[in-house]
Amino acid sequence: MKVISVVGARPQLVKLAPIAAAFAKSDHQHVIVHTGQHYDADLSDVFFSGLGIPDPHVHLGVGSGSHGVQTGAVLTALDPVFEKERPDWVLVYGDTNSTVAGALSAVKMHLPVAHLEAGLRSFNRRMPEEHNRVLTDHCADLLLAPTEEAMRHLANEGLAHRARLAGDVMVDICLRIRDAVLAGEHPAPALPDGIDPTEPFVFATLHRPDNTDDPQRLSDLITALGKLPLPVALAAHPRLVARAEEHGIKLAQGNVHVGRPLPYAGLVSAVLASASVVTDSGGLQKEAFLLRRVCTTVRPETEWVETVASGWNTLVPDPHRLSDHDWGTTVTRTAPPEPSTSPYGDGRAAENVVRLMESWEGGSRRA
Repeated sequence: MKVISVVGARPQLVKLAPIAAAFAKSDHQHVIVHTGQHYDADLSDVFFSGLGIPDPHVHLGVGSGSHGVQTGAVLTALDPVFEKERPDWVLVYGDTNSTVAGALSAVKMHLPVAHLEAGLRSFNRRMPEEHNRVLTDHCADLLLAPTEEAMRHLANEGLAHRARLAGDVMVDICLRIRDAVLAGEHPAPALPDGIDPTEPFVFATLHRPDNTDDPQRLSDLITALGKLPLPVALAAHPRLVARAEEHGIKLAQGNVHVGRPLPYAGLVSAVLASASVVTDSGGLQKEAFLLRRVCTTVRPETEWVETVASGWNTLVPDPHRLSDHDWGTTVTRTAPPEPSTSPYGDGRAAENVVRLMESWEGGSRRA
């Protein structure tokens, strides 16, 4: 079996790590195509080196651009790759422009498509990620769902016959790196100047368009972070830095200390060292849950509803509308009881993915 993995952004590289390791233990041929959607070294190169992922077999180098330009560039560049390789499966990950472009290119060429992390829904159509994940689910052949909730979403959309519960590959990699960090196998994270890792601090990230593109919204969020009662280690995504500069907003204000994005082991280490997490990232909400750090998500909704139901994650769409006391109390709240179940699986999701792709017989559209 020949499988092409199409990846292009930081979260996909993290998911790729356990998948690549699982395929390496098999007799299957695994071809990695990196679209270059994330081309900053902090969001790409360090994940290959830090997570032991094999170098990409193909790098498309599409770079940045509007959603239409970027998606179109990936589509154009993938066609000759798929034509040459003629894989048995095209595996796409998550909800990026690379995801939907990879799925569309493959189905147009009658190649079977498997979607890892299928069935997630925010029900917020303002999010580009929501468009990408819905379109990909409806054109893919095999829907690899991470949770029972995702399976229910797929069933509600008439896709149950193509859906299988695989578990969440992020659990595989997160727990492996956690154990390595706790064993001292990774250096301390490069936290911003002014953050003492031996004292309580908040670890924060912001990058979503709804939070960064509007100058007033971004200013309010940074002001709210600056008023927290603990130092804030802000790992500044390139998008956040660019929008802050464009809007004339100073990120380092109040208690906010600004640093660079972290490689995955550094991120896990930073979360473990922190008292709590503030983010708008889908992945970091779940990583905070897995690492048992309370998380405050500055969004009105989440795909990872299990984190909220358990009390480990709280949604705060507009922190500037809360009093400083309420906002600070929310972010620094006491951890809830340990979850009674493991909603994201047992750390063997990548092995499940390989097994499901091996056994699936309903995927080929070839004549």
